[in-house]
Amino acid sequence: MASKSEQLLIVVSILEGRHFPKSQRHNLVVQAKFDGEQLTTDPVDHKEQPQFCTELAWELDRRTLHQHRLQRTPIKLQCFAVDISTSAKTCVGYIILDLRSVQEIKQVPKWYSLLNSKYTKLKPALLLSMGLENDNKHTELTPEKFKARKAPPRHGSPVLSSLLPEKLEAILKEDEGYHQIGHQDHCTDFFVLSVTVAFATKLEQLIPSTKNLAGEDFFFYYALLGNDITSESFQNLMSPSFEPERASVRIRSSDPVLRAFLDQQPSLQIHLCCGNHSLGSTEVSLAGLAKSTVDLDKQVATVEGAFILQPPNRAKKSLPVLPDLQPNVGVSITLRREALAAEVGEDGPVNPLNAGTVEPIQHLSPTVEESLRTPSPGRNSPVMTPTSLQECPSNPHTESEADSLQEEAAPPAYPSGPVLAPVQVEDQPERVLSSVSVSAPKIAIPSSAHHYCFSMDLRSIRSLTLSFPVSCMLRYTYQFFGSAAPIMTNPPVEVKRNMEVFLPQSYCAFDFATLPHQLQDTFFRIPLVVDVWHKDPSARDILLGTASIQLSHLLTAEKSRFLGPDRQQHWRQTFSERIPVIKSQGPNEKVAELCYVTTLEDLGLVKVQEVIVSESSQNGNPVAPKTPPPQPVPSSSTGKIPPEPRETLEYRAALELEMWKEMQEDLFDDQLKKKELGHMQALAEEWKKRDREREALVKKKEVEYNILEQQLQKTLADLEKREKQLAHAEMETQSLQREMCAEHAFSMRELQESGRRLREDYAHQVGLERSRVRQLEEELSRQQQQILDAESKYKMLEKEYQQFREQQSIRPEIRLQSEINLLSLEKVELERKLESTTKSKLHYKQQWGRALKELARFKQREQESAMTRLKKQQQELESMRLRYLAAEEKEAVKSEKHELEDIRNELNRLKQQEDNRPWAGNSGGPATSPNESSDDHLSRLLEERDTLLHTGVYTHEDRIISELNRQIQEAMSHRVAH
Repeated sequence: MASKSEQLLIVVSILEGRHFPKSQRHNLVVQAKFDGEQLTTDPVDHKEQPQFCTELAWELDRRTLHQHRLQRTPIKLQCFAVDISTSAKTCVGYIILDLRSVQEIKQVPKWYSLLNSKYTKLKPALLLSMGLENDNKHTELTPEKFKARKAPPRHGSPVLSSLLPEKLEAILKEDEGYHQIGHQDHCTDFFVLSVTVAFATKLEQLIPSTKNLAGEDFFFYYALLGNDITSESFQNLMSPSFEPERASVRIRSSDPVLRAFLDQQPSLQIHLCCGNHSLGSTEVSLAGLAKSTVDLDKQVATVEGAFILQPPNRAKKSLPVLPDLQPNVGVSITLRREALAAEVGEDGPVNPLNAGTVEPIQHLSPTVEESLRTPSPGRNSPVMTPTSLQECPSNPHTESEADSLQEEAAPPAYPSGPVLAPVQVEDQPERVLSSVSVSAPKIAIPSSAHHYCFSMDLRSIRSLTLSFPVSCMLRYTYQFFGSAAPIMTNPPVEVKRNMEVFLPQSYCAFDFATLPHQLQDTFFRIPLVVDVWHKDPSARDILLGTASIQLSHLLTAEKSRFLGPDRQQHWRQTFSERIPVIKSQGPNEKVAELCYVTTLEDLGLVKVQEVIVSESSQNGNPVAPKTPPPQPVPSSSTGKIPPEPRETLEYRAALELEMWKEMQEDLFDDQLKKKELGHMQALAEEWKKRDREREALVKKKEVEYNILEQQLQKTLADLEKREKQLAHAEMETQSLQREMCAEHAFSMRELQESGRRLREDYAHQVGLERSRVRQLEEELSRQQQQILDAESKYKMLEKEYQQFREQQSIRPEIRLQSEINLLSLEKVELERKLESTTKSKLHYKQQWGRALKELARFKQREQESAMTRLKKQQQELESMRLRYLAAEEKEAVKSEKHELEDIRNELNRLKQQEDNRPWAGNSGGPATSPNESSDDHLSRLLEERDTLLHTGVYTHEDRIISELNRQIQEAMSHRVAH
């Protein structure tokens, strides 16, 4: 046993994904397999970047890890798309992780693309990281900590709460048939959690008085650990009559962990439903089971009572309800150990194949064990489909296919597919710990279901690619045919390369009943997977590969007619094919070819026999007795005497006819009276029923009217109080009105006085402005006269200036000045041209310098590229030289192996000669020569070197391999010297 310090954990962190397509109907799940143990992540949404954020860990010691590294044991991650409605899983790709790359230091997460991905265009990938961690749980849970407290911690102690996770979850184990709560190491016991809906009263209070109560189906619905449970439907809310029903879930856990899980769980909600609507609900707390002081080893923890149903819109109505008219539902929840349940006999006989768990046909969970009902006469029992169960839990019937395993003596019925279930009845004993009785399961097959017969013949297997002979055995399961037990070919047959072997006992037929569209949907969606195993008697069986058979090809095959045992025509479809067997681990390689033949026979509609008792058979109409014909009276004489009229045959026949008519009329009158009496009794019963309904409605109306009367009285009191408030407010308003009128008159007087004063002020301001305007007009006339005088003076000055300019233009200095101005302009233009020419010359010099620099740069680049090409050619020559040296070393190793093989053969030959000598047996014991010991030492060194090289961890350049080669050379030289 390894020490505590050598305990390790291989942790694979699955963080997120990318490049996945969006799908509303599917979830993504990643399953990891290592050393025969499988771990699964929680389902996440099927979107472009799913967030897994999950760590999967395997516990092992350091020696086992070293062995797995030598054997190159892979870690295989498979990504599945799970259908939400049918729970069907489809593999969308896988990833192979190398265990040799796992290190104890924390590694950076990397993206790994999915191999053999279903989504070829998107190339999805997962972000993963692997690492080794020290397993410290053994040191944390040492017994010394418990010794310090002199006793293990009890429920609710801080030590136990620190060991448990923050949130416990119920993980479904479909193969084993139970829910697991807590870590696998702590789950040591099995428990059974049961919920029973026993009775209900005053349900009519949940229905409005304006709605008709007749003609509606009602049922109770609740969810138990994610499983939808519905009760038997009923129509009469006044006195609901339905058989008590128990739903049980099998749980694997421990006592403290289970109590902590129940303490974390929310209350169980039970709904009264009508179609898709919830009329009322109640909550039953599961904390009572967790806080119970009952010892589950000896007793049963129970929470039961009558719980009040609250309508969904009670908060809106806010109407008080009398306590004696509140709707109630009787619920009982029990928790017990599975061993105690077997002793009490509450669950009936336990099937050893599935440990007492039952798998419903809706594929919600294999652990729900719900009692079933027989549909009432005159009503059609609805057929459960996965779609209808997901949309609305209104179907009151469920069925189990595993119950057929519990009745071995019963004749075989139709196995259940995804829709129909076998017709089976299982009697259960009465409960000892509760007064509630349990109903027996029954099933109703709809008239539209067909009887099918599917047969599979695995003919032969050939084209084996493995180098060793295989003891081949084939195995497959397909739960749609109604059997969860695997079908296997027995005994195993030996298969070698380049040979075809026919498989024994490979034919199997399934009879089942289902709807045609369900058959087509299942065949097109779910393939039949055949596992090819190598059965080794001295070791564990090895899974060589799998072959996927697409059953949809069978539906597209040609149909042929045939006559059944009832001399009626039926249809048959046959399809045969050779398919490859793909290797289960590693790359997708073909291992062999499998030849199979499938046949599907449609035997028509399922015949449901019904016994109908006619009314005539009940009444038993009597038949009138036949009277023998009258004998003629012999005459006493030979003469013909006319007979009496009443003695003739006609009269007697007419008399008998009249008597028969009267008797039939009396019988008819009696039958009419009986029918009338029956109808009157039915009318009386219906009248009483209507009276009871009317009385209940009247009581309900009275309660409502009393409540309305109370509300009216309260409203009247409020109105009187409000009227008084209004009168007081009116008086206050009148006083305020008088005050406002006085204030208005005072303000009007003030406004009139202020208006008078403003008019006087404005009249004085207007007089002042008029006098000011007269002064401005006088000033304007004076300014205009001054402007006329200034204009006349300007005209005179203009004439004098013109005369002066004419006199100056006649002088020669003026002409010379104009020529000087022209020459200066030409000088400026020539200077500008000279400056532009100088600038262009400087620009051309700069361009020429840049061109020279660029040419030098080009030369340098060409020299660097030539040097790079030269270095690359030298590297290629060096790699070719290394490959050549490696090839020479391989040739040398091969020659050494051949030489060692020759030496071994020679040694074996010498040993045989020594054994054949007559004086070999005279000695007291087997004498070993130095040559034999050196040969053993040499063979052991060779075997160790070859083993290390075959692992792939070491190469010829490693130190240990070089040391072994040196020792081998020394041993060979020593042997040659001797």
